[in-house]
Amino acid sequence: MMYTDKVIDQFQNPRNVGEIADADGVGEVGSPACGDIMKMFLKIENDVIVDVKFKTFGCGAAVATSSVATEMIMGKTLEEAEKLTNSMVVDELGGLPQEKVHCSVLAEQAIKAAIKDYRSKHGQD
Repeated sequence: MMYTDKVIDQFQNPRNVGEIADADGVGEVGSPACGDIMKMFLKIENDVIVDVKFKTFGCGAAVATSSVATEMIMGKTLEEAEKLTNSMVVDELGGLPQEKVHCSVLAEQAIKAAIKDYRSKHGQD
C-alpha cells in the first residue's frame, strides 16, 4: 500500500487535533467494518466556520483525511463546507489507496453531521 507524501505528513503531523468544549456543532461517524471513528467539532460565527477540531480513532488514512478535511473547511461558510466531497479530500491528499477511500467518506460524513447538528440546534434544518 502506497501513501502520498501529503498523506504521510498529515498523519504524522495532524492539524486541528482536539475538541472544542463549547462547540456549536458536533458530528460523530464510524465504520464498524474497519473500526474507524471520527468526531468533528465546529465553532461557527455568522455562518462561517471559525474553528474546527477533530478526534479520530483509526488508521493513518483516517487521521490524514480528518486533518486535511479540517484545513479545507476552515474559514468557509456552512454552505461552502457542505459541498465538500470525499473525492475533494482524496484529491487534496494526492490520492489514497482504493481500500482506504472509505476514510475520506467518513471525513465528509463527519463534517456534514457536525453542520447538521449545528443547523438542528439553531432551527435551520
